[in-house]
Amino acid sequence: MTTPTTNQQPIKKDPSENLDSKKKKNFFNSTYDEFKLVVWPSRQQLFSESVAVIIMVSFSAAAIASVSRFYGWAASQIFR
Repeated sequence: MTTPTTNQQPIKKDPSENLDSKKKKNFFNSTYDEFKLVVWPSRQQLFSESVAVIIMVSFSAAAIASVSRFYGWAASQIFR
C-alpha cells in the first residue's frame, strides 16, 4: 500500500525554537555557575554590616529632616 502524495512539503521544526531552548539552558547553567562563585557572608558579618547600614540611614534621615525643618522655619520667619 502506498501513501497518498500531496504538493505540501513535510512539516519541519523551526530551527529558532531549538536555538531558543539552548540559549535558555545555557543562561541557567551560566547563572548557576556564577552563584557557585559568590562568597556569601557569615552570620556575624551579615549582622554587623546590617547594623552599620541601619545606623547610617538613620543619621542621614535625621540630617535631612533637620535641614528641612530649618529651611521651613527660616521660610516661615521671612514670609510672615
